[in-house]
Amino acid sequence: MSSTSMSGERRSVVITGASRGLGLASAANLYRRGWRVVAAMRSVDTGMKVLRKATGAGDDDPRLVGVSLDLTDPGSVTAAARTIENAVGAPYGLVHNAGISAAGMVEETPTELWERMFATTIFGPVLLTKELLPSMRRAGAGRIVLVSSQGGVRGMPATAAYSAVKGALERWGESMAGEIAPFGIGVTVVVTGTYDTEIITDAGTTDCRDLQGVYARHHQTMDKRGRAAMKMAARSPDKFATGLAKALDSRKPFVKTAIGPDARMLVIVNRILPSAGLHQMTRLMMGIPRFGAMRSGDTQSG
Repeated sequence: MSSTSMSGERRSVVITGASRGLGLASAANLYRRGWRVVAAMRSVDTGMKVLRKATGAGDDDPRLVGVSLDLTDPGSVTAAARTIENAVGAPYGLVHNAGISAAGMVEETPTELWERMFATTIFGPVLLTKELLPSMRRAGAGRIVLVSSQGGVRGMPATAAYSAVKGALERWGESMAGEIAPFGIGVTVVVTGTYDTEIITDAGTTDCRDLQGVYARHHQTMDKRGRAAMKMAARSPDKFATGLAKALDSRKPFVKTAIGPDARMLVIVNRILPSAGLHQMTRLMMGIPRFGAMRSGDTQSG
């Protein structure tokens, strides 16, 4: 589908976290489709080299613009918004893709990590959206895409912080859609499946697990099964990029869609099974001990 609007102008899209993983694949895909891509990232110098190599774009290509963005720094977010508007005016698409992953039980995960995850996934993106919405409203058209995950559909053990921020992201999108639809701006929440990116590896995840602690029995089984499941389910990021391009073309005021077979399956199961049933299914799949199985002797006698 053409990337030009009804007025004939080339559409522009802002993608956060565009230096790697799903963001990189999506930025390259949309560039090849004719979009004007604003790639927002923490390290522009290194990130843009990778993106230009992936697209074949020259250093002075006006259809590929790099913008420095640290979502945990309000000053950086505000400056990025001004740079974006100076470069492309009101962007048609705003894709909130940037995020961080962490593994560990609630007891094991430090509060500072929770704060950083909410800053990266909620507070920073909300501020960036608030900064860009006035120009998007004046333009009378646009689409905001929030990249969620299976953890946003259902809270998963050992990833509570990640599930919490993705769940919050989805509720934000649902609320905002009702507010901005009258101005011609739609919202899409994208539930991602498992893709072969750094975020599913040890290098891309902050590991807070204590493998010799009180949850060692959980970790031993969950780690083995989780790695096997990811290896089996992981797909190419290019598959996600194709789905994202379709999401940006939607004209509906609000859409929640899953990209990836495992994500689609979870969304369906979440609609069918009651919460208690899905909890039990998750426990069995991950090999988590049954309720009460790890009570101490003092607790049992009490």
